[in-house]
Amino acid sequence: MKLFDLTGRTAIVTGGAGALGSAVSKGLAAAGAHVAVADLHLENADRVRDEIIHTGGRAVGIACDSTREADVVSLFDTVEAELGPVDILVNAVACPIPRDQPEDVSLKTFRSLQDGILNCFFLTCREAGRRMIAAKRPGSIVNFGSIAGENALGRGAMPYGVAKAGVGQLTRELAFAWARHGIRVNAILPCQFMNSMWAAQIASPEASELLRTVTRGIPIGRLGQPEEVVGPVIFLVSPAAAMVTGVLLPVDGGNLAMNAGGSVDW
Repeated sequence: MKLFDLTGRTAIVTGGAGALGSAVSKGLAAAGAHVAVADLHLENADRVRDEIIHTGGRAVGIACDSTREADVVSLFDTVEAELGPVDILVNAVACPIPRDQPEDVSLKTFRSLQDGILNCFFLTCREAGRRMIAAKRPGSIVNFGSIAGENALGRGAMPYGVAKAGVGQLTRELAFAWARHGIRVNAILPCQFMNSMWAAQIASPEASELLRTVTRGIPIGRLGQPEEVVGPVIFLVSPAAAMVTGVLLPVDGGNLAMNAGGSVDW
């Protein structure tokens, strides 16, 4: 369908070798985009790159610490040289979540979450925006937020939730400021999705109660699978969403639609 065709467009996916990032990288390539898989570890980025090339796509793997301004500038320079001007940016960087009650969170821990999530999204969005505006080239940006940025998650995740809430506001502000340049900025708000951490949790009998707690908050009744974020991302970056900007789209199995104090029966 032409509405979802990304043929000839160049995309950067930061965190592109993670569980969600790799699914998005491969999904964008399947829709026709040339994909730069950016990750902290080059060997992981190259693994996803090779999978894309094996299926007939065009991709490069690039090592990038997107908390470092110089790395971000270098990332865009490399992508422009190898794949062409960037049309799409997807920020899917993930980082470990320290677990402490708010009163026990150190300033170092708090800052590390803001740097590892919010600040790096700002740097990559700013670089994409600068280049698109200078080239008078419309584009699309998708940031990965979280349900934790919309409601309190608890379980020692306060710094993470604050950073993800910042991602939501960054998305809205940029959508408003850059709409006149034809740059659309949206966000995905996932619930808990399957990744290596959850796979380890599920394998542990001690974690069974945590899994039950989490899935009670997801009306669909299960964790998401990485490939289930691909369609929403492709929609947001495609011509099908030409009139969509500033949206924080839950991909959460109904989590945010559910009142935490509610129940199906009465």
